[in-house]
This record gives sequence, structure tokens and C-alpha cells, in this order.
Amino acid sequence: MKSAARFIAWTIAALAAAFLAFQVSYLVRILWWKTHNPTTTAFMEASLERLRTTKPDAKLRHQWVEYEKISSHLKRAIVASEDAKFTDHEGFDWEEIEKAKAKNKEKGKVVRGASTISQQLAKNLFLSGDRSMWRKGQEALITVMIENAMDKRRILEIYLNVIEWGDGVYGAEAAARHYYGRSAAALDAEGAARLAAMVPNPRFYDRHRNTAWLRKKTDLILARMSSAEVP
Repeated sequence: MKSAARFIAWTIAALAAAFLAFQVSYLVRILWWKTHNPTTTAFMEASLERLRTTKPDAKLRHQWVEYEKISSHLKRAIVASEDAKFTDHEGFDWEEIEKAKAKNKEKGKVVRGASTISQQLAKNLFLSGDRSMWRKGQEALITVMIENAMDKRRILEIYLNVIEWGDGVYGAEAAARHYYGRSAAALDAEGAARLAAMVPNPRFYDRHRNTAWLRKKTDLILARMSSAEVP
């Protein structure tokens, strides 16, 4: 009995140590990215792998640009669309989470999300797109790390540079050039609002750029942009 209890205790200790080491590996990279720009993300790597199944020499369209070289219109559009309380919360918008839970329970399926920009960044940098409880729990832990390690300006800067904006298109600069043939700095309000409207389903809108829903959502974001607070 004693040997069995000792084995269980050692197993639990080993699992706890492995879990801690895993979390530390995330934290080390987050601390590095406070002052160094990520060159790739988990989502980028998965996208490139998918593209290369049919085109072995496929490359992603991605170019990092500094925060100051991204249109203020796009910053406001993204905050207005994805996370209106971005500058106020500490990683989680609990009011939106409760609203989403109620809506999804009413419909019997997931029809509304409540992920903040920080949560989305955590997922994009490190995780997959599945909805398992383990993945959501890990996302929450990474979100806490990001919020405590970085200021809001840096979080938004990285987010704007790494999120998907089309099939193999990542970041604001590549998106602006892909859709409008101009730099991220030169985006006007309407162009920025349209890009923000594409974020939830970028590959679909890359192929269907003139849907009625995209137009409606673009107009909605345009109306909200003036009240969006950005760092």
C-alpha cells in the first residue's frame, strides 16, 4: 500500500512539474515578445501546412509593421468590432461572457462568442482552433500571462500584425495590400471597417467580398468607431 501511494504521489508530482514547465515555456516567449516581434504563430504554422498540402512551395503573405504605421482607423475599427472594452478590462469581458452564455443556452448551440482581443491573441500565438475545455482553459492562462506581461498598446500591436485576414494572409500590412493595394498606414475609415468586419471569418470573406452581411457589418462598425478607445 505504501509503495502504491508513493508511486501515485510521485506521478502527481511529475505531472505537476511537467504542467508548470509547460506554462513557463509560454511565459518565457511572452516576455521575449514584449520587445521582440513574433515571426510566426501557431495559426500561421497550421495555415502554411494546410496550404502546402496542395502547393508545396506556398508561402504566407505577412509583413510586420510598427504600431505607428498602422492606420488609427483600423485600430479603432478592430476595437469597435472585436472588443469594445479592450482598454478597460484585464483580459476578460465578464459581462459579454455572461451574455454569450445566455444566448448560446437559448439557441442550444454556440452562436455568440465573447473572446477579447487578448484571448484571441493567446489562441493565435500558441493554440489551435478547437473548442475543447482544455484548450479554453489554456487560453485563459495564457491570456492572464499576456495581460500581466504586456501593456495594451503592445497587445494590440501584436494582434494587428498576426491575425488571419484571408487565405494565407496575415497581419494588417498584408491585408491592406491584398484587398486595397495600399499600406496599412493608408487605410481610410471605410476600408478599415471592412477589414475589421472580415476578422471572424477571413477566408470566407476573401472569396466573398461583396456580401450583404459584410456591407451591413461594415456600416455597423463605422458607426461605432468614433467611440472606440485605443491605446
